[in-house]
Amino acid sequence: MKNLQELISEMHLNTNMNIEEIPDLDLYIDQVIQLFENKYAPSKRYPEDKILTKTMINNYAKGQLFYPIKNKKYSKNHFLLISLIYQMKGTLTINDVKQTLHLLNSKITEEDFDLQQLYSSYLELTEANTETFKKDVVNHEEEVNQLVSKLQDEDEDYLKQLLLVAVFTNMSNFYRRAAERIVDEIGRKETE
Repeated sequence: MKNLQELISEMHLNTNMNIEEIPDLDLYIDQVIQLFENKYAPSKRYPEDKILTKTMINNYAKGQLFYPIKNKKYSKNHFLLISLIYQMKGTLTINDVKQTLHLLNSKITEEDFDLQQLYSSYLELTEANTETFKKDVVNHEEEVNQLVSKLQDEDEDYLKQLLLVAVFTNMSNFYRRAAERIVDEIGRKETE
């Protein structure tokens, strides 16, 4: 089995769109896509994978996941919202993402909410989560190694991989379910 630390390194966990990397001028859709592709390309699973497409962005706009654009151009706030959508869509349904961002979109358009400050907080949390994740992976690997060694099976490497996949998907499901519960709570508060 490939060294787990090496695998983590190949994941490019610290690949996030920093506010300073986003131009202060409004961008056309092709420019938005190109910035995303350039930034997130190292985190692709397969080289042919697309990070973001015109169809995706148009679907987000039609689905009202972000507030309307002006003159076919995307502002820095749109870019930050698309970045949040990009992160959430891997785990949540598009309807859940819409529910989660609905009030935020209203705050931006009606209250002149400072999205950049909120996004900076998100980046801080993401950086801390990356370190927590790395430590957790080491702990899971140690636990799996101990348990598999007790099995005394000739396919030890495969059994370690199998258990790691099972443990990681289990943890992922726990976090997804917790996020879904929070989305449901957001929905209940908005309907009251």
